[in-house]
Amino acid sequence: MIEILFKSNPAFLFLFGALLIPFLKGHIKNLFAISIPVIAFFTVHHLDPGTIKTLSFLHYDLQILRVDKLSKVFGYIFTISSFAAFIYGFYQKKSLEFISILVYVGSAIGVVFVGDLFSLYMFWELMAVFSTFLILAKKTTSSMGAAKRYILVHIAGGLILLAGIILHISETGSIDFVHFTTQSLSTYLILTGFLINAAAIPFSSWLPDAYPEATVLGGVVLSAYTSKTAVYTLARGFAGWDILIGIGCAMAIYGVIYALLENNMRRLLAYSIVNQVGFMVCVVGIGTPLALSGAAAHAFCHIIYKSLLWMSAGSVIHQVGKTKFTELGGLYKTMPLTLLFCIIGALATSAPLTIGFISKTIIILAAEYEHLVIPWIMLEVASAGVFLLAGIKYPYFVFFNKDQGLRPKEAPKSMLLAMGFLSFLCIFLGCFPEYLYNILPNAELVKAKMSYTFSDIYIHHFSKVVTKMQMLMFSALVFFLFLPLLKRSNTISIDFDWFYRKGATLFYKTMDKLLNTLNTITTTAVNRNLLPSIYKIALSVPLVMLVMLNRVIFLFKKSSPNILVSEKNRIEMHLKAGSFPIGISAILTLVLFAILFIL
Repeated sequence: MIEILFKSNPAFLFLFGALLIPFLKGHIKNLFAISIPVIAFFTVHHLDPGTIKTLSFLHYDLQILRVDKLSKVFGYIFTISSFAAFIYGFYQKKSLEFISILVYVGSAIGVVFVGDLFSLYMFWELMAVFSTFLILAKKTTSSMGAAKRYILVHIAGGLILLAGIILHISETGSIDFVHFTTQSLSTYLILTGFLINAAAIPFSSWLPDAYPEATVLGGVVLSAYTSKTAVYTLARGFAGWDILIGIGCAMAIYGVIYALLENNMRRLLAYSIVNQVGFMVCVVGIGTPLALSGAAAHAFCHIIYKSLLWMSAGSVIHQVGKTKFTELGGLYKTMPLTLLFCIIGALATSAPLTIGFISKTIIILAAEYEHLVIPWIMLEVASAGVFLLAGIKYPYFVFFNKDQGLRPKEAPKSMLLAMGFLSFLCIFLGCFPEYLYNILPNAELVKAKMSYTFSDIYIHHFSKVVTKMQMLMFSALVFFLFLPLLKRSNTISIDFDWFYRKGATLFYKTMDKLLNTLNTITTTAVNRNLLPSIYKIALSVPLVMLVMLNRVIFLFKKSSPNILVSEKNRIEMHLKAGSFPIGISAILTLVLFAILFIL
């Protein structure tokens, strides 16, 4: 069985590697961690679409490996991203963080390559648990609080998903994870579980709350997996569900608005994740073959340029120890390479000749071909908005804002190497998109709609290049015109997390006062009034019955009144003490059995 597992799903390479990490020391540990995604990448590459491997469990056939082009494209980018992350974190020596990353990444890959709901749920929960350690590893008061809120949200989401899976299996008798065609309570519960991990509103606030509190390396890793794994599950199970179009458009606009208000650079990048995942959710809702290819392409491209932006932010934090725009500025003087890579990542969000332009063009075309005017407008506006924020606001306030007198050294070489690798991918795939097209689902359709080579796409879609450049230049103009209004105070913005930051506290205090007041009233009523009354009744009824019985007996004996009073006092004494002579106990027992028999 073990041989079957390790020769199938690439996830097990990561899980097995996590078991070996504690026994390795120094740079051997780092090199070993880097080698795992390299091996996994080639494993994914050699998996043939259509391959299915099953394992019998509790009368069900678990599909521990299901390969098609959709799963392979996510497998490629998950391994590439983890490779870059381990190079970036070459300075890291703590085994716990390496173990957490390996299990987390392996679990995400596991979700992508399994074909049944039971296996998916197991990997889904592993993701939630081990991603939490990347937040806890920072070991600050704020990270501890964020980790608690993060795991509570994901436990709730996991329970909702589990409830949906159980209902679905009971309704259909199947555990296969396929496209859901019927809309029922079970499928909506499963959809809700997926949307929570996708950071869909109103469940989105866990992402900007938790990711900025992770370690430097943890933030880079977290930005790539949970939400994109959710996009994969939505594309697999809910393609064409119209409700996702509205949810995706709302996420795209919502992320821009809250990123505009942010003072913390990693919270801004977190809100831009919500914005970009909104694009993917929207086109999954459109559900056409071109749209699904656009969702997969944008997930691939987004992981690359967003990881690059998180790496640049992490490099600044590693060198300066500050995260707020109001505390940063003038870093271009001493961190020029980090600035260069940051600008490439910023341009890659939308600009021509970068990967963001390629993937977003597929998405916009998918909306155009279905004549979805309002979603098309909202996505275009959101695209310009995210460039204004992640593309201009973030690098400007960090590197070019008022000089704060900070003079850190350039980022470590391993960080620069990882950022250089992702920067190369941002430009190379933007100029030679055929390498991306070839791995997408419905690749031939994408090539036909988008053209194939550099010259074809930028000539055939030259009008889109011009339109995109106009929007980006307009975004830059708006930014600098309204720059005085964008300066932030030393605060953070909260959105739906009000309900568990402020609202939960208010709820707790209200329930505490209400329930404790009821408890006091109930205690007073029961202890002071009801129980004494019951005690008196419980004492007097047997006493009356025994005295009457005793009188009958003594009447036959013709005893004097004084003897009757004396016998009453004796019975009352036994009753209060809870002890009776054997004869009386026997009589009472017979009476009790007689009553029970009659009843």
